[in-house]
Amino acid sequence: MNERCRPSKTFPGYEALIAAAARSGEEPDERRLEELRFFGQQAAADGRTLRSLVVDHLALARVAWPDGAVDEGRVLAAMQQGVEALCEGHERAQQFAVRQQEAMRREFIDDLLYGRSELGRLVERAERFGLRLSYAHAVAVAEGTGAYVEGDVVSRRVERAVTGRFGERSVLLTTKNGRMVCIAAGDQHEVLLSFAEQAHAAAEGGRTAIGRPHAGAGGIVHSYQEALQVLDLADRLGFAEPVLHGADLLVYPVLTRDRQALADLVLTTFGALLDARGGPQPYLDTLAAYFDAGCVAAQAARRLALSVRALTYRLRRIHQLTGSDPTDPDQRYTLQTAVIGARLLDWPAQDR
Repeated sequence: MNERCRPSKTFPGYEALIAAAARSGEEPDERRLEELRFFGQQAAADGRTLRSLVVDHLALARVAWPDGAVDEGRVLAAMQQGVEALCEGHERAQQFAVRQQEAMRREFIDDLLYGRSELGRLVERAERFGLRLSYAHAVAVAEGTGAYVEGDVVSRRVERAVTGRFGERSVLLTTKNGRMVCIAAGDQHEVLLSFAEQAHAAAEGGRTAIGRPHAGAGGIVHSYQEALQVLDLADRLGFAEPVLHGADLLVYPVLTRDRQALADLVLTTFGALLDARGGPQPYLDTLAAYFDAGCVAAQAARRLALSVRALTYRLRRIHQLTGSDPTDPDQRYTLQTAVIGARLLDWPAQDR
């Protein structure tokens, strides 16, 4: 064959493979197929498209087709095996590149959310993912009825919905410790709200916490930790809202900043309930429902499935045991703060 007729960048033994099939019907063995796979893999690494790889080899087969082949079907079968091996190698390289990119992305996200890595390198890597760490960013964390896994149906659906609406620049979605995480520029609050809405719809439940915007690489860590704290608060305090904002719950970190003082308040206020019949929990639940209902007895009674008479009896009993009257505005604040403290500290369970 004239070398000038040879299509460029084809497997060196491809003509011999066709000739062997033409002479004796011989099919390529596993060693030759693996060489073809490696060639296809290397072609992908060099930036060649799968289409050009296949077209070049089919063109070579057409030019090198032998006259007087024993069985043209065998030649076609050998060609097919050769092209399939080239494609497998090309796909292998693509899959490796995707896995490598994903590993780099996961490493970057870990460094970003936990404040690891040298700042200059972190900033450089962040720009590849569309984040400018000199700007303020906020983080939303969604939890569902089950754990989220990277690439599962729910997380893919949420990612498609959010990036389809807002694009991929300045928005980073991932999963971490069974939760979905969305990082967005601090002035793009609508992105985080859309993420929360999509996560709730896709998982048919769950809740999302949104941290406040903070500037710099450390700001992302701060906002992420804030969102996690809000989710923890929601579990402890029984919040039912599907979307919670860290900015609306700043009073709770203030209360827990001095845990010993909070514990002293709870024990001083409710210590007498430890000896009450049934223990403190029914009275704490009564106070929580009463305060959540805006101190409207009828509404609180409905929440607890009690009669108004039974509820008011409990309130009087709390007054008798603790010395504080829930219906007295001057004493109400101390009781309400102590109820919140009991929930935050998991009292009295953690006191036993």
